[in-house]
Amino acid sequence: MGGNDKGLITFNNKPLIRHVIDILTPQVDDLIINANRNIELYQNFGYPVIADSLEDYCGPLAGMLSAMQSVNSDYILTAPCDAPMISPQYRQRMMETLLNEQADITVASDGKRLQPVFCLIPTRLQDDLAQYLAQGDRKIDLWFEQHKLAVVDFSDQVDSFANVNSPDDISNYQTTVVSPIPMLGFAAFSGTGKTTLLRKLIPQLNKKGIKLAVIKHAHHKFDIDIPGKDSYEIRKAGAQQVLVSSRNLMALMEVHASDVTEPRLGDLIERIDTRIVDLILVEGFKDEVFPKIELHRPSLAKPLLYVNDNNIIAIASDTALITSESIEQLDLNNIPELADYIQTFISNWTA
Repeated sequence: MGGNDKGLITFNNKPLIRHVIDILTPQVDDLIINANRNIELYQNFGYPVIADSLEDYCGPLAGMLSAMQSVNSDYILTAPCDAPMISPQYRQRMMETLLNEQADITVASDGKRLQPVFCLIPTRLQDDLAQYLAQGDRKIDLWFEQHKLAVVDFSDQVDSFANVNSPDDISNYQTTVVSPIPMLGFAAFSGTGKTTLLRKLIPQLNKKGIKLAVIKHAHHKFDIDIPGKDSYEIRKAGAQQVLVSSRNLMALMEVHASDVTEPRLGDLIERIDTRIVDLILVEGFKDEVFPKIELHRPSLAKPLLYVNDNNIIAIASDTALITSESIEQLDLNNIPELADYIQTFISNWTA
């Protein structure tokens, strides 16, 4: 990567390590980052950062040892910063195999070979590991062989071990959201007024004969049902899906398992009946790859997003902006102008 710190390189519009953190935090009690440079940048992610306890760089085992020496837990679960598609069942499978086989260490396998930096290690082995490194040994596999090892099969999820090691890998793994009809998002910081804009904009688009669907991302627990109602009570009783329908409205409520990661936009598009709408508007999902309009209010003192997101095709602001690049600017308060822009966007998409 030309000497750049790999964990901080942008992939799908956020640092590589951010992908790993987002996948692992629902699976573990505590998370720490092992880094030997750019310590302050890594601290900005909100987790403890530890450097190698050994002076000479000794490879991944030194990071594992440093973690074992720093935590107050029986095990550490390790993962590299350059694997943005780790399995959401990673911890579960590793721990279940360790307990079932009464092993000392579990290591993941893609079905063809071991993935030694994906492992579950008891902290009681830290003195043994320190002695191994003090002898000048560095190979992870050789240290594993000195203990009772269990291999965990992830051959059904080989993408879990996809490493981003070069600019070509970034291009190959970068995922663009595919939609069969025009789709446009609104990217903005909280408090900018995305929902308020949608309430004003949708009637203008309807006047133009544009039928649309809206996908909105919620960053916290939410409920659309009311306690005491039949559908609520049925869902709370344990039904995984509840479909309520009348001649005017239909609603599907689906319960996600606790280990499900954040929803992906591509999966949600499949739920939309694209035969009856002309446009999908998206609120949120700003880290995914699809066309977006940035909403910006200088009074909020937030940075412009388009600088780090080349999927932003225009900026709608309540103040004229001086930008370093040629990007279309729209008046956030001029709803008809925004509607005209979106109508043109739809025409260009279908052309």
